[in-house]
Amino acid sequence: MTETVSGSARRGKGGRKGLKVDRIFTKPGVHPYDEIRWERRDVVMTNWRDGSVNFEQRGVEFPEFWSLNAANIVTSKYFRGAVGTPQREWSLKQLVDRVVKMYVDTGLQNGYFASDQDAEIFDHELKYALVHQLFSFNSPVWFNVGTKSPQQVSACFILSVDDSMESILEWYKEEGTIFKGGSGSGVNLSRIRSSKELLSSGGTASGPVSFMRGADASAGTIKSGGATRRAAKMVVLDVDHPDVAEFIETKAREEDKIRALRDAGFDMDLGGKDIVSVQYQNANNSVRVSDEFMRAVETDGEFALRARLTGDVVEKVQAKELFRLMAKAAWECADPGIQYDDTINDWHTNPESGRITASNPCSEYMSLDNSSCNLASINLLKFLRADGTFDVEKFVKLTELIITAMDASITFADFPTQKIGETTRDYRQLGIGYANLGALLMATGHAYDSDGGRSLAATITSLMTGVAYRRSAELAGVVGPYEGYARNAEAHKRVMRKHAAANDEVRTLDEMGKAVHAAATKQWQECLKAGEKYGYRNAQASLLAPTGTIGLMMDCDTTGIEPDLALMKFKKLVGGGSMQIVNHTVPRALEMLGYQQEQIEAIVEYIAENGHVVDAPGLRPEHYEVFDCAMGERAISPMGHVRMMAAVQPFLSGAISKTVNMPEQASIEDIEKVYFEGWKLGLKALAIYRDNCKVGQPLSAAGTKTKEEPVAVEAAAPARPVRKRLPKQRPATVTRFSVAGAEGYMTASSYPDDGLGEVFLKLGKQGSTLAGVMDAFSMAISISLQYGVPLETWVEKFTNMRFEPAGMTDDPDIRMATSVMDYIFRRLALDHLPYDERAELGIFTADERAMQANGEDPASLHTDAELEHETLAQSAEITRPSTAAAKSAAAPAPEAHSSMEVIESRQGRTADAPLCLTCGTKMRPAGSCYVCEGCGSTSGCS
Repeated sequence: MTETVSGSARRGKGGRKGLKVDRIFTKPGVHPYDEIRWERRDVVMTNWRDGSVNFEQRGVEFPEFWSLNAANIVTSKYFRGAVGTPQREWSLKQLVDRVVKMYVDTGLQNGYFASDQDAEIFDHELKYALVHQLFSFNSPVWFNVGTKSPQQVSACFILSVDDSMESILEWYKEEGTIFKGGSGSGVNLSRIRSSKELLSSGGTASGPVSFMRGADASAGTIKSGGATRRAAKMVVLDVDHPDVAEFIETKAREEDKIRALRDAGFDMDLGGKDIVSVQYQNANNSVRVSDEFMRAVETDGEFALRARLTGDVVEKVQAKELFRLMAKAAWECADPGIQYDDTINDWHTNPESGRITASNPCSEYMSLDNSSCNLASINLLKFLRADGTFDVEKFVKLTELIITAMDASITFADFPTQKIGETTRDYRQLGIGYANLGALLMATGHAYDSDGGRSLAATITSLMTGVAYRRSAELAGVVGPYEGYARNAEAHKRVMRKHAAANDEVRTLDEMGKAVHAAATKQWQECLKAGEKYGYRNAQASLLAPTGTIGLMMDCDTTGIEPDLALMKFKKLVGGGSMQIVNHTVPRALEMLGYQQEQIEAIVEYIAENGHVVDAPGLRPEHYEVFDCAMGERAISPMGHVRMMAAVQPFLSGAISKTVNMPEQASIEDIEKVYFEGWKLGLKALAIYRDNCKVGQPLSAAGTKTKEEPVAVEAAAPARPVRKRLPKQRPATVTRFSVAGAEGYMTASSYPDDGLGEVFLKLGKQGSTLAGVMDAFSMAISISLQYGVPLETWVEKFTNMRFEPAGMTDDPDIRMATSVMDYIFRRLALDHLPYDERAELGIFTADERAMQANGEDPASLHTDAELEHETLAQSAEITRPSTAAAKSAAAPAPEAHSSMEVIESRQGRTADAPLCLTCGTKMRPAGSCYVCEGCGSTSGCS
C-alpha cells in the first residue's frame, strides 16, 4: 500500500523523501463510504436481570453488515458527546472521520507522505479498513483522538519505583493518574529493600509487600476511569528478592480469608460490598525468574536470595522448593504468574538504555521502564478468501498502513506523565497484533493443537512482524529512526536477525502455510536490508493483546491468540430477541474438509443439539480435533495452549496476553510442568487459571493438613453437628422461574451421592437490598443443609408462605405460588425429595396430579429399580421419562444472555467467569482478563 519513492518526491524532515501510497481497497474518485449500504438503528442496552436501561441512543448509523452487538458497543463506548445533545456523535462515519483526520493531518505536517494525493489515498484506505472491520485501534484511540480531551492513544504503561519513600509515593501518584484515565500499568518492585534488610537509620525495612497494600488500596478506591470494574495493574518481583516467598503467598493467603468470610455470610463476590476488606485483589502478580534459577530447579540445586543494595547473599534456598511454592500458590488462587527474565532481555532491542523489568497488566507489552505502547489488532479471518487461500498481498499492505498510522499517533499523543512521554517519544514502541486466529485455523481445517495449526500461526505472525519492521525501517528513511536507536543499533539489528533466523526454522505442512512463509521470508530479507540502510523508526513493533472490546467491535469469533471458546455462541437479534447458534466457522471448516452440503447440514444440526462433534453423523473421527475448543466436550489441553504460544513467540517484539486454563482436577505438579515447559519452549511470560480455584477448598497436602485437622476433631465430638462440604465439582441444576412476572434464577448443587447441599438464588438488581437479602438467605440455607438440616424441614416451613409477588408461574408443575418462597421450596421438593415424602407434604408433579385425577396411583411412576439406579448413579444425570424433570431436559435450555451462558447450558455446570457489573451477563475470557459480550466492558484491561 505504501512504498518509499525516489526522484521528485516531497521532502520530509531533514530533506528525506515521503511515502507514496497506492490504492488497494479503494477506487479513485469513489469515497469508501459510498460503496456501503448504511442503515439507521436504535441502540437500547438493558440489564436483563432487572430490566433497567443502561444506555439508549436512537437513530444511530452503521453499515448493514455490522452486527447488532458491534453497533451497540461502539455506540455506547466510543461515540463522544453528551447523550441527547446535538453534539453527540450518531454515525460510525463521524467516529472514524474524527480519528482518521488526526492521523492524516499529523502525517502531512510531519512529512510522512510524498504528496497531498498520497495523504488522501491514505485517508481513504484507512477509513475503508476500519469500517469494514479489517482491524481496529485500541480503545484509548476511539475515546480520545480528535476530541478536546488529551490525545492519549496508549493502553499499556510500565512504571518504575526505586528504594526511597519519595519514589514509592510518586509510584502511587502515577499509578492513580493512569487508572483515572481508564488504563492499566505494571511495575517491578525488586529495587525496594526486603524486610530482611536494614535501613540507614538502623531500623528494618518494610519490604515491597507492605507497600503493595497502599497501592492496592489506592487502586481499589480509584477503580479504572471511574467505572465499577477493578483497576488493571501488574506487580512483578524478581525471584532472587529476599521477600519473594512472602510475595508468592500473598494472594493465596487472602484467598483463604475470602473463603472464611464467605462461609460466615459476607458478600465476597466480585463487586460485593465486603470484598474491599481483602487485600491485593486489584493486581496480577508475577515472579520474574532467571535462567540461573530455572537451571537450579532442573538440577535440584540451591539458589541465592540477594540484598537489594549490596547484592550480598541474604539466604540460600532450594530452588525446587521455591518453584513448588509458586505452583502451589497458583493452584490455590491463579497467582503468581511467571515471567522469564533472560528470554525477555535476550530479545530486547534497547539493552544499552536499560533492562526490561516489568510488563503491562496483561503481560503482552514488555519494554523500558516509564514507557507506553499503543495497540492495534488485525482481523485475520477477513483475509481468508472464498477459495480457502490467505490473501497475503492485502495482509501485507494493511500491516504497512497500520504501522504508518500508529507511528504517526506517537507524534501527536499526550501521556499521563512527563517521564512516560519522553521515553515513548524517544523509542516509539508499537504493538500491532491480531484477533480471530482460532477462527481462521478452524475455518481452514487446522486443529489448534496440531503441527499444522502451529505452523500456520507462526508464519502469519512472522509475516506481520516482518512487514511491521520493514515499514518501520522505511519510515526511518522518511522521518528518521527513533532517538534511542543510535546507542542501540547493533543490539536492535541483532534481534532482527534472530527473528529472521526463527522464520527460517519454521516448517510448513500445506500450500497455505508455504505461501505465507515465502512472503514472510521475503519481508525479513527486505527488513534487514532496509534496517541496515535507514535504521528503525520503532523500538518495538508487535505483540498479541487480549482484543476484548475491539474484538467485539470487529465481530471476531475469537480473541487474540485464543481458540474458539465453544462451537455454540449467543447472538442478539434486531428487535430485542436472541438465539443460540452454531458458529459460522463450523460449516466453513466442514466445506474446507470436503464434506457435502447434506453432510454439513446434518453435522451442524447435531452440534446445535449436543454442543460438540463427538459421534456427529458422517464426521470422520480424524477431523474431531479441528473442532476442539477452549471449553466443552473436547477441550484443548493446557500444553496445547502453551505449544501454540511457543510457536508464535519468536515472531513478536513483546509477549502474549493469554491465560492457560487448567481443569479443576489439575495438580500442583501439572502447574509446575506448565511453568517449566514455558521456560524450555522460549516463552516470555505465562499465567494459569485452574477452574474454580478461587472458590475451592485449600489443598489437602502436607503443607495444609493443619487446616483440615480441626474438622477431624469436630467429627469426633458426637454432640456437635459437623459440616459436610460439597466437593469442588458437583452436579447442579439451574432453574429460571417467574412468579407473577418477577423473574429469578435458582442454582441447586448436590452431593454426588447424598442429596441437596447448596442453593443460590438470584432475584432483583445486583447490589439492591433484595438481591443482598436473597444472597444472605441462600448462604443460610446452604450452610444449614451442609450441617444436616433435612430439606423436608425447610419445605414444611416455607411452602404456603404468603406475600407479594404471588400468582401465576411459568412452571408446568407449579402453576400457582403464594410467594417466591413457596415456589422455590416446592421446586426443590419436586427435584430432590422422594415421592413418599413429597406426597405427605401434598407436593406433586403435573403428571402425578393427572394420574390422581384419573384414579391412578402416582407411586407407580417411581419403581424400586429407578431408586436403585439413583443410588448407584453417583454424579450421573438421572433420567425420569415420565416426570417434569424429563420434560425440562427435553425443553429448550434456559434463556442465555452470553456465549458463556450458552456453554453453561450445554455443559450442565456453571462456567468459571464473572458477571458483568454493567449489564449482568456472564463475561468471556479474553487473553488474561474477561470481556462482556453484551456491553463491551472488560474486567481489567483496556
